[in-house]
Amino acid sequence: MTDGQWVRRAELSEVAAVATAFAEASRDEAVSAWVTDGHPEIMTAFEKDYAPILIEETIGRDEVWIAGTGSDIRAVSLWQQVDSIERYQEEAAQARTRAEGSDLRPLHRMAAVTALLAEHHPREFPHRYLYAIATVPQWRGHGAGGAIIGNRLKEAAAQGLPVYLEASTVRSSQLYERLGFARTGAALPLPDGGPTLWPMWFRG
Repeated sequence: MTDGQWVRRAELSEVAAVATAFAEASRDEAVSAWVTDGHPEIMTAFEKDYAPILIEETIGRDEVWIAGTGSDIRAVSLWQQVDSIERYQEEAAQARTRAEGSDLRPLHRMAAVTALLAEHHPREFPHRYLYAIATVPQWRGHGAGGAIIGNRLKEAAAQGLPVYLEASTVRSSQLYERLGFARTGAALPLPDGGPTLWPMWFRG
């Protein structure tokens, strides 16, 4: 805890509050903004319906770590323990099925994202995967995201586990580098003018 800021694992009783913070924080994230571009109704549906489901499922199956002060949640992160590539291949297949027969662009863009991640996700097991992290806009620059990552990297190093992520902006990749990550492998450009993802590893 620094300057009253805490970092801890979220609990099921906090799903509503965590989902609200995550949806607000993710609205302008590079990949989310590209997927929903021109379709504000999709972002509205994400905030209202999908974010609570995503947070609840992640708390139950994986881990959600949050940072804040007092009762305010400043940043939300989703972490996975990866022992095989199967879940990403399944997610890609599901997204492709949803997109087939639809002319809704966000569905096709989401299918492109999941296909790219499934194809290029490292086959080095086990590892920790920072699937998503986002900071509520008014708290950006206050160190909440960095506090979560620092906390989790310390634990991963103690366990001897590498940590993987894809940075979605140059700025975020520079932040991760300051925290101990290194770019590895080729950049992963999304189609249709989408952002470029940079694979990065932390190896303790």
